[in-house]
Amino acid sequence: MLYLNLPLLLYIFIAFLLSLIIFFLSYFLIKTKVETEKFTSYECGFEPFNDARSKMDIRFYVIALLFLIFDLEIVFLMSWALDYYHLGSDSFFSVFFFLFLLIIGFVYEWKKGALD
Repeated sequence: MLYLNLPLLLYIFIAFLLSLIIFFLSYFLIKTKVETEKFTSYECGFEPFNDARSKMDIRFYVIALLFLIFDLEIVFLMSWALDYYHLGSDSFFSVFFFLFLLIIGFVYEWKKGALD
């Protein structure tokens, strides 16, 4: 069993070792300059014009959640499409039902104006 996992363990060890080397090299090779400009509230020079704790619009979060939902849909569809011939007709109808529910949700969000 260990013989089968040896390449994976070697890969993990090399990746861990390489990440440690890169981390410590970047720590020792950087040039640190202390600038007072970097410690101001905005590095670009703009002064804040609103309170940082002001409420954000809820539409931002709705768009982010819709993006996540439809991004996960692509992940599920790709795994289904790669193994389509081995799954049979039951998987076709289950994916069809899954897409049908997502389309209904998309039309609902579109009609509610969440994508405006």
